[in-house]
Amino acid sequence: MESAANALIDPTSKPLMVPIGRTAPEISGGVVLRRALRRQRGRVVLGIVLLCTHQATEALVPVAIGVIIDRAVATGDVRALLLSLAGLAALFTVLAFAYRAGARQAFAAVEHEAHATRVEIVRSVLDPHGRRSGMRDGELLSVTASDAELSALVVRVAGLTAAALTAIVVAAVALLVVDLPLGLGVLIGVPLLVVALQRMAPLLTRRSTSQQEALAATTALAVDLVTGLRVLRGIGAQDHAARRYAGASRHALDVTLRAATTKGLHLGLTTMVNGLFLASVAGVAGWLALQGRLTIGELVAVVGLAQFIAEPVQTLGYCVQLFAMARASAGRVARVLEAAPVIGSGDAGPPAPSPSRLALDGVSYAGLDDVSLHVRSGEILGVLANDPSAAQALVALLAGQVPRPDYRGTLSVDGVPADELHIDAARTVVLVEQHDVALFEGTLRENLSAGADVDEAVLRAAVRAAAAEDVLTAHPHGFARLLTERGANLSGGQRQRIGLARALVADPPVLVLHNPTTAVDAVTEGMLAEGLAAARGVGTRGTVLITTSPALLRVTHRVAVIDRGRVIAEGPHERLLASDARYREEILR
Repeated sequence: MESAANALIDPTSKPLMVPIGRTAPEISGGVVLRRALRRQRGRVVLGIVLLCTHQATEALVPVAIGVIIDRAVATGDVRALLLSLAGLAALFTVLAFAYRAGARQAFAAVEHEAHATRVEIVRSVLDPHGRRSGMRDGELLSVTASDAELSALVVRVAGLTAAALTAIVVAAVALLVVDLPLGLGVLIGVPLLVVALQRMAPLLTRRSTSQQEALAATTALAVDLVTGLRVLRGIGAQDHAARRYAGASRHALDVTLRAATTKGLHLGLTTMVNGLFLASVAGVAGWLALQGRLTIGELVAVVGLAQFIAEPVQTLGYCVQLFAMARASAGRVARVLEAAPVIGSGDAGPPAPSPSRLALDGVSYAGLDDVSLHVRSGEILGVLANDPSAAQALVALLAGQVPRPDYRGTLSVDGVPADELHIDAARTVVLVEQHDVALFEGTLRENLSAGADVDEAVLRAAVRAAAAEDVLTAHPHGFARLLTERGANLSGGQRQRIGLARALVADPPVLVLHNPTTAVDAVTEGMLAEGLAAARGVGTRGTVLITTSPALLRVTHRVAVIDRGRVIAEGPHERLLASDARYREEILR
């Protein structure tokens, strides 16, 4: 699945993650926001230039109208009027073009940054070392789908803020030319308004953060419920699950309404303060006109500028809200990207094959206590764990999911300590097929080959060895048969056998199987055991069967019995069956 998922990732994007073993800079929400601006700086700069041009020309419109009134309309100069109208048309042309081109650049910057962030999140989630983000699948889905987009809004905030400030500066300069006190009032008053409105930014950020967390938790619960729907129906718990989801959804609704109330209050205050400021400027201009200090054209220009200033001030208030949302979401994105790896990795490449393909020497972890196991070249080793937790611990160890400090003893692959191998090298040698088979949406061929170019004869041989020919022949499309997500259109036994066939297609030097036949009938299980022995019991391959199935244990070369975390017996299946009453009782019950 990893190879298929990795095919969806854009190899040209530059992730924020740092390889294991190197010191990574601390990743925070601020880092994510600054990186977004730096990564999209070309589009951001071009968008800012164009949007600032748009706002500057728009601010000049009332000034141009005032000039036309004083120099053409009031004087009755037709030639001046025609030239003025041509100039006004040119001004509107530049205004319209600059807005369209600037908005296009800003939109492209946001979408490109959101895409790059989503790719980074997916890379982090698919990191073979694992990541300690503390988030469930649904939360990660919410971060990828929603927070990546919202954090990218900082790019839009940069453009809008620069454009709004440009508009205010141009308007203020124009007012300074018309009347010095008016211009100074705007230059002093607008910054004070912006600072006052900024005081609500922390509250907006907190409310946005709570909203995103509540929505993510609800999404995570929905994913969990949908994934386990069959089980819930089987135990009759679907009504309880529905009530639980309704409660989570109600909490998300309450948090969202609180966030919307805060945003509405901020918007209302912005509008009210902006309106009062506009009325003040217009009132002062009217008084100056009555005093004869302003001409009719200058009065029109001042009133028009005062009315125009309402838009950039409103935009600055809107930018405060956008930045609060972007900052909250950037913090959640950073939580995923900065998550520490679950397991470390050495730097050694794939080791040369050795007589001992896999070895545990005095290993203690979770349900295992001083366990020593050796899988020799060409051998199929059976492991019977009387306690399922011991089997799970062994699977986790062999799958490379346990950090080195968490277990004692030595785990070696072809004579090399596993912690010295690069994780890709270790997994090139050892493949663990988990009990819960993971199939993905796609064709049967794609699931079996896992993205590799595999000859059809190899696929058929693996399907035959896994006793899964009925899955292939029962459908008219054969290998082109489409599987739904997680193989939901297959039975449990079919999923297990397709998972085993996929492992056989990979043909790893060491294959670890954990209870591969729990959903398979006895006849099919016997066929599968024979096929597995024929496929894996030759050459230099090593195979570990962690199972309680008599049919599978019968085809092993040796069986190790683990009881209370320790290996208490070891030998051929038939000998243990004849001499060990506990072993006989365990596999025959």
